[in-house]
Order: sequence, then C-alpha cells, then structure tokens
Amino acid sequence: MARFIFITGGVVSSLGKGLASAALGALLQARGYSVRLRKLDPYLNVDPGTMSPFEHGEVFITDDGAETDLDLGHYERFTGVPARKTDSISSGRIYTNVLEKERRGDYLGKTIQVIPHVTNEIKDFISIGEDEVDFMLCEIGGTVGDIEGLPFFEAIRQFAQDKPRGECIFMHLTLLPYIKASGELKTKPTQHSVKELRSIGLAPDILVCRSEGPIPVKEREKLALFCNVRADSVIAAQDLKSIYEAPLAYHREGLDQAVLDAFGIAPAPKPNLERWEDVADRIYNPEGEVKVAIVGKYTQLEDAYKSVAEALTHGGMSNRVKVSIEWVDAELFDKDDAAPYLQGYHAILVPGGFGERGTEGKIKAAQYARENKVPYLGICLGMQMAVIEAARNVAGIAEAGSEEFDHEAGKKRFEPVVYHLKEWVQGNMTVERKVGDDKGGTMRLGAYDAALEEGSKVAEVYGSTHIEERHRHRYEVDTKYRAQLEECGLTFSGMSPDGRLPEIVEWKDHPWFIGVQFHPELKSKPFAPHPLFDDFVRAAKDASRLV
Repeated sequence: MARFIFITGGVVSSLGKGLASAALGALLQARGYSVRLRKLDPYLNVDPGTMSPFEHGEVFITDDGAETDLDLGHYERFTGVPARKTDSISSGRIYTNVLEKERRGDYLGKTIQVIPHVTNEIKDFISIGEDEVDFMLCEIGGTVGDIEGLPFFEAIRQFAQDKPRGECIFMHLTLLPYIKASGELKTKPTQHSVKELRSIGLAPDILVCRSEGPIPVKEREKLALFCNVRADSVIAAQDLKSIYEAPLAYHREGLDQAVLDAFGIAPAPKPNLERWEDVADRIYNPEGEVKVAIVGKYTQLEDAYKSVAEALTHGGMSNRVKVSIEWVDAELFDKDDAAPYLQGYHAILVPGGFGERGTEGKIKAAQYARENKVPYLGICLGMQMAVIEAARNVAGIAEAGSEEFDHEAGKKRFEPVVYHLKEWVQGNMTVERKVGDDKGGTMRLGAYDAALEEGSKVAEVYGSTHIEERHRHRYEVDTKYRAQLEECGLTFSGMSPDGRLPEIVEWKDHPWFIGVQFHPELKSKPFAPHPLFDDFVRAAKDASRLV
C-alpha cells in the first residue's frame, strides 16, 4: 500500500506547491520508488476546461481525456508518469458526484452534509490506485484559511487518522518574506500559517519555506521551535534560475531525506541523480542561442502557454542551445504588416486557442513564415490558421475561414475550410456533438492515433508512421479542400486511422513548416524532449546560422 504525502500551502498563493511536489516525486523516483501525484483544487468549477487562461493558466490534458490543472504538467514533466482522470479533482466535481448520488437515492434518504458525505467523497478519490505505487503525493490547492478548502483539509485529517500510524505525513509550503528596511527574514507569517493549520487538526511534519536567500540557523531554529517540527525538516526553497534545478536544489536542502525520516524509512536507498545533473548541465551550459516568437493572444500571462514554453526549453536542451522565447501579441498586426514584428526571429510558433480575436494576426504570422522560409510550428488553432492562410493566399479561396468564427459572430462570413466537428471515432464508439452542446468536456479530448505519410517530414521527425498524441479541439480542417490544397503544395501528411480527420499538414518546399491538430507540448519532458520540438529547435538553430 502507498504511503501518502499531503502538500498544503500557506501565507500566499503561487509559491510553487506544484513544482515542489513534482521535484519531490522526482527525488523519490531517483531513490528507486514508484510515485503518483494528485491535485485537489477547492474551486467550484467542475474542471478548468471552461476557465479563461487568464484565470488559471493553461489546461493540461491527460491521455484519457481529462481537462486538468497545469500543475499536472509539472508532475508529468518531472516524473514521466502519465497523469490520469483520477489525478485531478475539484470541489465542483466532488459536489457534483455527491448530488448525483443523492438524486439516485444512494444515501437512503439521509440528510446530506459536508461531514461525512463530502469528506468521504474526497477520501474515496484520494484512495484510488493506492495499491499501485510506493508513494502518493496529494497537493491541496489554495492556502490554509481559504473557506472553500476546509472540506479538503478535514478530509485529509480524517484520512490520516483512518490509516495506520506512519503511513501519512504533511508537508506545508510557506513564505519567509525579507523586510529590506530592517534587513530581516520574518518567520511570523509562517508561524501563523502553521497555527491555522494546527487549529483544524493538521500538524506539518516538514516545512518548506520559500525565500530569496538562504535561511540562517537562528531562523531555522525559531521555526522548528514554534512550529513543532525538527530543525532538519525546515527546508529552504530559494529562487532558482531554472525550475529544472529544483530536484537538485531540494536534494541539497535534504527534502527527500526529511520525508524518508518522517516515514521512518532507514536505511534509505541512495539517490541516482545523473538524469537531473545532465538536465542542469544542458540548461546552464548552452552552446548557442535561438530566438523563437510565440504568436498568441494570451501573451500577458505566460502560464497560458506553460507547456509550450517548457517544450521549447526541452528542445533547446536537446540541441544544446538556449531558446530565447519572445511573446508576440497576435492582435498587434491583425490589420498591419506582420514583418516588422516578426523579423529577426529564427522560428515562429502559433499555439492553440479559442475564439476569433487575434486570428488574423496568426494567419499573417503563418504567411510570413511560409514566404520567408522561417521554421514554423502551428499547434491546434495554429495549424488551422496555416491552412486558412494557404487557402486564401495560395489556393485562391479568398473567403476562407473557420466556422468557429461565424458561430461566435452569429452570422455567416467565411467559406469554412475549418468546420465544427460533429462526429468522430473514439475506440470502438462513435462520438457525436452539436454546436449548442455544453462547453465543458465536449471537445475531442485525450489521446488519439494518427497515421503518417511515408517519406513525409513528420514521419522523418518521429521516426515512425504511427503516433499517438493528445487532442483538445472541437473544430477540424475539412478534407473536402484537401485535393485543392495539396495541388498547391500543402501536404496532408498525417490523418486519423480512418482517413477522415486531418492531423498534420506541411509545406514540402519549405525548410520546416508543420501544423499539427494535436498538442505535442503535453508529452515533452526535460529528459525526453518531444520529437517535434526537438527538430523544430534544430531547424531554428540551422536558421540562426544563416542570419
């Protein structure tokens, strides 16, 4: 049976609980243990799928089609363990499950209450798959004291109480602010946070303290004394130049040893950190630099494209170059010439997105890349924009556009070379969707196979003619325009196994121009870069030598 580590946060949000959890998972793996990481989010949305990227950053998709929090991306990137639907839950999903059971009569007419019905539902979720791994790491979103988080804190208190002694520990992440005027590192906010935690029945075994610099011995001792933890379980989490240094930094601070000590595991297996030492070496010792423009509409919040940015970093590590990412707002050249905004970049990437805003700029970015032979990677909407650009400017379909934009405007303006996907095959079933369906969870979601054309660029990149990638979209390029576009040189080099849905397009007379309907960034890892991002950065590196 798994041992459980519950990770909570205090003082302020956005301290890096997800990163700390992912790094700890990687360190336990380095010691030979198997791990699984989970995120319990107190917000009332059923999932992040319908939330604006400005609210919650990107939506991370699992192979089995769950729309989840971006922290699951950290978990996968650091551990390589594919996330599942059962690794992400929100208050909205918990309450939905409870109310559905009540409607079915599962509670036999009893009064439904937070305790025990909601807390039992949370505990049942935590228990899923507990016999599959050595350690289960469960991160509770938000901070202690948030009213919506109380059912989760109560649930993990009960859960630890139900388990035999020594099977659950609590790790609390807080902030140690530095007051510049007095030159002091203040421990009081952490003391108050732990006091709040203890008032609801949870006592942390390990304190992870975010700080700008090292924690002096005096402050460590004060935290240990007033927060009732061992001095060697007060772990400093200093600001790092790269998140991929986190496993090594936490190991130097003794986090993994503190966890094993808290469980009474002795002697502990020694860690093999060669993988992370190699990752750090590649980050800090690049042999060149390439500039990549990400042309999108959520550029004010980099977390909106978190996995894309990380996948580019992985591609850079593989090619021993630093990838300098610059965020370019597509709306800047919706009506203007794109050239002044895109000159000087070694590659252009247009990521996924929804809605019409900024799409004319993305189409111009695809045109600029095609005409100027700049390496181009279009992902999801980025592929659709490349197809619309080809239809308008090469195939002569002047009014080419997407049905999505007409649906949004409420009137027909475009010839829809991209249409609303009403039916597709998932496993042995046919899935049907209507335009008016609920927004949440109704897209083509999760892992699907694709067949690649022999001799194509993507088949060369993947080293295979069969791939499986993760999708998240409800609009698709219409194959009735395939012959017309292929006559102009835009090849449909990847299709769904039944040949009905385009998965990949590429310009054959271009050094590197590929559009994909899926999201390759979701499967990239620092120690195993995704082939498309690896080769895209290689193409950018080649382009940088020509400039």
